[in-house]
Amino acid sequence: MSFATVFFALLFYAATAILLIGVGMRIVQYARAPAPLKIPTTPAPTTRSGVALRMASEVVFFHSLFKANKWIWILGWAFHLGLLLVLLRHLRYFTEPVWTWVVLIQPFGIYAGFAMLAGLLGLWARRLFVERIRYISSPSDHLMLILLIAIAASGLAMKYIWHTDITAVKMYFLGLMRFEFHPLPTEPLLMVHLLLVALLMIIFPISKLLHAPGLFFSPTRNQADDSRERRHVTWVSAAEKPAAQTER
Repeated sequence: MSFATVFFALLFYAATAILLIGVGMRIVQYARAPAPLKIPTTPAPTTRSGVALRMASEVVFFHSLFKANKWIWILGWAFHLGLLLVLLRHLRYFTEPVWTWVVLIQPFGIYAGFAMLAGLLGLWARRLFVERIRYISSPSDHLMLILLIAIAASGLAMKYIWHTDITAVKMYFLGLMRFEFHPLPTEPLLMVHLLLVALLMIIFPISKLLHAPGLFFSPTRNQADDSRERRHVTWVSAAEKPAAQTER
């Protein structure tokens, strides 16, 4: 059993644990954060079903971004849609037999990789060349974009330039799911790609990429505009109440 096989097995076990536990803790933190005011962005729906539809339009179509800036919407939507298809395409490495719909999206997943890369490059160019965006961009913003670009570029390079044994890669990850170690190909580009993916998994819970689950807890989006019809009461746990208020 090679060093790379053991190293990446332990790395992905640790990265998966950090990702799941870290994101779970953040979601609990978001859910427990009090919302002291009714602050839905108007025009806002007045019913819960309307809020659900509004949230769906934000998650799927980036509705507010579309109204704000069409170019950013195109780049952002291309990246997110491409990322979704690429992730779904990668399910073939974790399922046996491969689900029919995963087989059907394989060609689209390849083109989605280019869309993902193009969207990321456009978003990074915006942070580099638009003065007001460059002014508010922190080093972490650039590093996250560079990391995502490197993951997309290395994945495409393995498809079109330096090929790897994808059958062996699949056997390796299927084995990890059963806590079995199978030999991992040692091509340098594959090692780089896997290292970058593991790094992304590790830093995801402490990065700005948490806007993915955080969107669902944004009071400007998940509140109905019904302040006249319903009294808004902020939920606060007993542990979070001031001592004087608890004693009463």
